[in-house]
Amino acid sequence: MHPLLRPPVKPELILRKKKGILRELREESVPRLRKRIAILGGSTTQELAALLELFLLDGGIEPVFYESAFGLYYEEAMFGEELGRFCPELILIHTSLRNVARFPAMTDSPAVAEQRLDAEYGRFQAVWERLRERFACPVIQNNFELPFVRPLGNRDGWDYRGRTRFVRRLNERFAAHAGAHSDFYINDLCWLSADFGLRQWSDPIYWHLYKYCCCPDAFPGLAYNTAAIIKAIYGKSKKGLVVDLDNTLWGGVVGEDGPEGLELGQETAEGQLYREFQGYLLALKERGVLLAVDSKNDPGNAEAGLNHPSGLLRPRDFACIRANWEPKDRNFTWIAGELGLLPESLVFADDNPAERSIIAAQIPGVEAPALDAPERYLVTLDRCGFFEPASLSDDDVKRGEMYRANAERVRQQGRFANYQDYLLSLEMRAEIAPFAPVYLARIAQLTNKSNQFNLTTRRYTEPELRQFAGSPDYITLYGKLDDHFGSNGVVSVVLGRREGDTVDIVLWLMSCRVLRRNMEHAMLDALAERSVRAGASRLRGFYFRTEKNGMVRHLYRDFGFSLTREDGADTVWELPLSGYEKRNQVIRVNGEEEDDGQKTDF
Repeated sequence: MHPLLRPPVKPELILRKKKGILRELREESVPRLRKRIAILGGSTTQELAALLELFLLDGGIEPVFYESAFGLYYEEAMFGEELGRFCPELILIHTSLRNVARFPAMTDSPAVAEQRLDAEYGRFQAVWERLRERFACPVIQNNFELPFVRPLGNRDGWDYRGRTRFVRRLNERFAAHAGAHSDFYINDLCWLSADFGLRQWSDPIYWHLYKYCCCPDAFPGLAYNTAAIIKAIYGKSKKGLVVDLDNTLWGGVVGEDGPEGLELGQETAEGQLYREFQGYLLALKERGVLLAVDSKNDPGNAEAGLNHPSGLLRPRDFACIRANWEPKDRNFTWIAGELGLLPESLVFADDNPAERSIIAAQIPGVEAPALDAPERYLVTLDRCGFFEPASLSDDDVKRGEMYRANAERVRQQGRFANYQDYLLSLEMRAEIAPFAPVYLARIAQLTNKSNQFNLTTRRYTEPELRQFAGSPDYITLYGKLDDHFGSNGVVSVVLGRREGDTVDIVLWLMSCRVLRRNMEHAMLDALAERSVRAGASRLRGFYFRTEKNGMVRHLYRDFGFSLTREDGADTVWELPLSGYEKRNQVIRVNGEEEDDGQKTDF
């Protein structure tokens, strides 16, 4: 991350140096996703677009913007031909309270006030439905900041004619729409304006002079928050948090003060701060963020601290605990490997600036926010937006449990001399089937987050995947894997496109937590079977090299495919399906008996 863009956002500095920052980012030789983003504005959008570009470039996304003319968000959405030619991959509807057409009048009856609410919501709903019909891409909609004046005083918040109550109810309607549509996201202006300060945010001079929806100093924070949503949609959010212990999860040094001497609990103000911070981390863990420990401590002391009676986190809440006297950057890399994750997908939280500096310098891409005082730990980490979720599936909520079970699998492996016997001991069961609506959110998440076991690294949104699932030209497969330790959830995705007698494997990915478990064999078997049923006689696989997917560069070769084309590191492979021999011999698929390993004519 560019040093001037690190949270907490410093508005004056970013606004003053944005051109220089942009020049530096554009000069960087790093791979980025290129995305066409339309901003349909109810206010002036140039400043937002300029700042949004900084945060997206810094987050690995190269935006190409289309901006509507001032105030014409409705017309562009419903009828805009130029927008159609642009063909956006993501749309941001940048509206604000200035775009609410009409509030209830003091002479309105409750029924008329309700009609006004229906009409206001209906106008936006028509925009969303039209955009979904035209483009089938993700839509981000700003909700509304609260009114900065209250004609009814405190009554404004509960009277049916109150503007404050009207805005709250309208925001609730927007939230309900988001809950019912997985490709629709709320950019929470209501919260952002409150966090910034409503009086400053809504200073009317900036609307009347420049038609800005907020004051200039609020734009960097607004752009940062918007970028966090976009990065989450395209799989750029972080997956886990690696934390120190002493003076991070509690006050004091457990090895010197003992558990009884730590500041943790309700007895002191400092102890309450650390307990509240632990509560926040527990909430992150419960929604699917992995927690791990990287501490210079004796293992026994670390465990004693984590079992403190006033603490909220326990050893079982951490997918991995590394407590020793090794350098923390070495432990951090070990933790990432143990979890099967890239180090840059983890965030490091430590009170010691020297340790943070070492981690950031030694492990490129790892974020280490400045925890400079316990009273600011919670807000600092929360405002970073590193863990912004685009969706929240059952698999997300169970992620910590899945990784703990995976660690137990690794421990069990050590008790077997023969790897095949170890795999059979897991009693693995797979569900492999065409894309199902209930799993589309998780499938989209995997396509955007999987980097290592990913042959083509193509990224797809949920609406695009839904279109593939409904098309006779595509073969879609998801794979779930369970064993006697528990469920791994949806861990693999394959997408094949029919081209005459050939099925092109345009996407094949798998979660790294099930590597070397033969799930890739089972997925290839299922793809071969369905391809033959579709009338195909061969598979064609593609490997597009990236900085992160080197582990699968020989996958097609190892599965018996023949190399047909080579363009630098990118390769194309083919496999005839006549007499195909099943690869999987250790996983029961869809309730069937274990395969006998014989050649099969589907």
